[in-house]
Amino acid sequence: MSRAEVRIDGEVAGAIGRGFVVLLGVALEDTDDDARALATKVLKLRIFPSDHRPIDRSLKDVGGAALVVSQFTLLADTSKGNRPSFIGAARPEEAERLYGLFCDVLRDEGVNVATGKFGAMMDVELVNDGPVTIVL
Repeated sequence: MSRAEVRIDGEVAGAIGRGFVVLLGVALEDTDDDARALATKVLKLRIFPSDHRPIDRSLKDVGGAALVVSQFTLLADTSKGNRPSFIGAARPEEAERLYGLFCDVLRDEGVNVATGKFGAMMDVELVNDGPVTIVL
């Protein structure tokens, strides 16, 4: 991804250049260890090109940033009926805590982290190279 930003009420809340947009959904059963493990996976995921391979370098290798947006709707269960159920999503207080922990792990590793606002209505805009989209 070459650039991205998130706006709240028309105002830019967070913006990055090269890096990842992470749409982060937190499930009921997710733990601190899960948040740390996922952040480590994001840091080490080798999907940026090198001189020799199209998929070879990590976010840390390229000095990339991360725009992390809370996205409980990723936990939607649409298996029954036409109205999604979000019963599998963590309660807001716990989801916000784990979202913060995820962001802190990235920051502690030297990644520039931009965010929106947890629970807010946000407009997310990104230029997705490739496009490359990976579900973790």
